[in-house]
Amino acid sequence: MMATLTSREEDYSKWYNELVIKADMAENSGVRGCMVIKPYGYAIWEKMQRQLDQMFKDTGHENAYFPLFIPKSYLSKESDHVEGFAKECAVVTHYRLKNSPDGKGVIVDPDAKLEEELIVRPTSETIIWNTYKNWIKSHRDLPILINQWANVVRWEMRTRLFLRTAEFLWQEGHTAHVSKEEAIEEAERMLNVYTDFVENFMGIPVIQGVKSPAERFAGAEETYCIEAMMQDGKALQAGTSHFLGQNFAKAFDVKYQSKEGKQEYVWATSWGVSTRLIGALIMSHSDDHGLVLPPNIAPIQVVIVPIHRNEEQLNAISELADILISQLKKLGISVKFDDRTEYKPGWKFNEYELKGVPVRVTIGPKDLENKQVEIARRDTLEKHQHSVDGLAEHIQDLLKEIQQNIFNKAKSHRDSLITEVNSYEEFKKVLDEKGGFISAHWDGSLEVEEKIKAETKATIRCIPLDAKEEEGVCIYSGNPSKRRVLFARAY
Repeated sequence: MMATLTSREEDYSKWYNELVIKADMAENSGVRGCMVIKPYGYAIWEKMQRQLDQMFKDTGHENAYFPLFIPKSYLSKESDHVEGFAKECAVVTHYRLKNSPDGKGVIVDPDAKLEEELIVRPTSETIIWNTYKNWIKSHRDLPILINQWANVVRWEMRTRLFLRTAEFLWQEGHTAHVSKEEAIEEAERMLNVYTDFVENFMGIPVIQGVKSPAERFAGAEETYCIEAMMQDGKALQAGTSHFLGQNFAKAFDVKYQSKEGKQEYVWATSWGVSTRLIGALIMSHSDDHGLVLPPNIAPIQVVIVPIHRNEEQLNAISELADILISQLKKLGISVKFDDRTEYKPGWKFNEYELKGVPVRVTIGPKDLENKQVEIARRDTLEKHQHSVDGLAEHIQDLLKEIQQNIFNKAKSHRDSLITEVNSYEEFKKVLDEKGGFISAHWDGSLEVEEKIKAETKATIRCIPLDAKEEEGVCIYSGNPSKRRVLFARAY
């Protein structure tokens, strides 16, 4: 398992691709643009899923499931929505195959054409709001707070494992409310849930904001987002929460009878995060040795590696390991005892370093004599000795320290990559030489936003929620501006 990675400094993109594959997280599949998520990568997704699912339920949401296929006519009902997704849709046109007349495989049966084409789910607003029409009659039926764990398809030409694939896994929340205020409160609540999760469990600092009109979700009146900064100075959108207004309710004629007996259109939100977050996890923390996983999200938090020459020594070490495993599990810590004899300790050290296991405990014959173990932490690569007395509690404290340290390191790096500029020349210089978030004045016009994007490939990542009103002039047009926004090149 002595895997050598290309260094981040040498080629960040190559480093990322090598790490995903060599750490056994995912691989490209036989289907163009789609990936196979391997057990270790999926274990990370499962842990993320469990945590988020509980957070959703704690805020009153329930899980449901809606069809993978969406009639084309549904997608046509909300004009902004269809325009936003039209170029990414996979379309089912036929429902049957038949043997080829030449005997070479199968062909699409031309007589099996669907009366109406079906779109493979790019997102579920349309099918869900068509369903909500049957669920909602009165104000007593509201709010509806539904989440769906599913896969979606958005046809991508340029793909990268976890970051951008034609099919990916995600969750999508879809809620219905009696008032605009309640819907906005819901959208903001879920943005805070995402922020809590990404910062406190994934160890990734984020900036909360709203998207510019050009970057909003198709069909939304407001898109709230959390933006993260990767080690290479590129931004990554880590989650979005959309206030949909009454757009989908009007498109699908979803009304409720108010307390006053009036027929009113429902107010809506949608929100989601995806397996893209695994890409963010890798690029926020990992190093040239491999993954660095925050303990809160690591599938294996502690690995115990025995060092022995014979079976007698292994048996003695196993007795201590069993006691430690029992103690750690009682503390809710996931632990693995790697007693495989076909691999040498050095090989195992490299494997778990590559896979980002936060804490490695090594026990050898001398350690047994001295009633101590060696502990290695993945975040700093530091090692120390600790007595077997109070060992489980020490490891528990160490995991908390590692979690905080990983976040602090990422935040320090992120903060160092936020630069204020006051001219377009300065903007381009910082973008090319330093990267990161660039805080600059913008006049609010779509024309300027598009020109900056075309000339520099930088987009407005968000208008920070905590942005203060500040009189200034747009770096591009020279027109008046009331606040700074954050630009960056992004994944």
